[in-house]
Amino acid sequence: MSKLLIEGNRKLNGIVSIQGSKNSVLPILAASVLCSGKCILHNCPNLLDVDFSIKILEYLGAIVIKDGNDLLIDTSTIEKYDIPDYLMKEMRSSIIFLGAILSRLKRAKLFFPGGCELGPRPIDFHLNAFRQMGAIINEEGCALNCYANKRLNGTQIDLPLPSVGATENIMIVATLANGITIINNAAREPEICDLARFLNACGAKIFGAGESLLAIEGVKKLYGTEHSIIPDRIVASTFMSSAAITGGEILLKNVVPEHLHSVISVFEEMGCEIDSLGKEMNFKSPKRLKSIKKVVTKPYPGFPTDTQAILLAVSSIAQGESTFIESIFKNRFGYTNELLKFGANIDLIGKSAVVNGTPKLFGANVKAFDLRGAASLIIAALGAFGNSEIQGLKHLDRGYENIEEKLSNLGAIIKRV
Repeated sequence: MSKLLIEGNRKLNGIVSIQGSKNSVLPILAASVLCSGKCILHNCPNLLDVDFSIKILEYLGAIVIKDGNDLLIDTSTIEKYDIPDYLMKEMRSSIIFLGAILSRLKRAKLFFPGGCELGPRPIDFHLNAFRQMGAIINEEGCALNCYANKRLNGTQIDLPLPSVGATENIMIVATLANGITIINNAAREPEICDLARFLNACGAKIFGAGESLLAIEGVKKLYGTEHSIIPDRIVASTFMSSAAITGGEILLKNVVPEHLHSVISVFEEMGCEIDSLGKEMNFKSPKRLKSIKKVVTKPYPGFPTDTQAILLAVSSIAQGESTFIESIFKNRFGYTNELLKFGANIDLIGKSAVVNGTPKLFGANVKAFDLRGAASLIIAALGAFGNSEIQGLKHLDRGYENIEEKLSNLGAIIKRV
């Protein structure tokens, strides 16, 4: 089992190039199932979640050739319509394959990601939409058996919440449906727009991506295409946070500043200076960070829930009191128990975390239990006095490509053992 060893309290300076977006490449890999030709994807990050998606494609019968950050995908040989339990459990977002398999093969058998779940589930948004379009879905224990006796029909779908996963799955299945599908209260994230660009390049007719009202006019066939994945805005936020907590200055390349407006405004409130030009952004931290009055996570273009843990770690050394309110997911402050080991002062009150900044953090031995929590622990360790040890790196490797190497190039003393 590997772990990270970090010697903290060193300013980060230099240049870092931001990887392709995890949350963009995964639905695009699933959508490639619909294509009759070969797809070439550029700027694909080397992540565990991408590896799991490739395993799913190969299990279904696709041919995938990986060359660095490029992928060649040939789905013309796909014949299987099921995804076994062991692959579904590896990645919770694997449910995104449901719409693509059902649309192409008129049948799909998947297990619930993460095993059986009781009570209301976010996946219900996906299933209810597919049923509205004519799919027959039987839930048998932990398995989903889905059928489409004929081509699914476009319809109007009103989402209770702007769910990113549901919006993506509906977009994918509606692409080859009969007629027009309207999604009300659609998610507006940049990753939604990237998926729409990919599908449209394959021959789809998707209108309004990035808006709350999204329309898809079904077509009979999709073709292969060449597409480059957008930069990962959460990874960009992570490197900005790493520079902020160490009092450093970095230049971020391969970044889209427009995707980071809500995050940039928070960093500026903390006293950071940020200048952007094209796909580059210069980030400079002040001598002492200021506290954040209040951060409330919201669907895009609001403050992203995936950045909550990352910014909270930074605020642990800011001067004054910062408040974080999590309005998207329940139980997303679990990582704070590990941050306390660094000497952070955090009080949890329901869906809120109140952070009283301390002048110093100190090295600690900690363990990550989720992806963004892992990033927050690295940030705290970088800003702490002394040595830290971080375990649970399988979570980190789901979303960050060679993060220790990139941090080392910026001046951090960090190694994986």
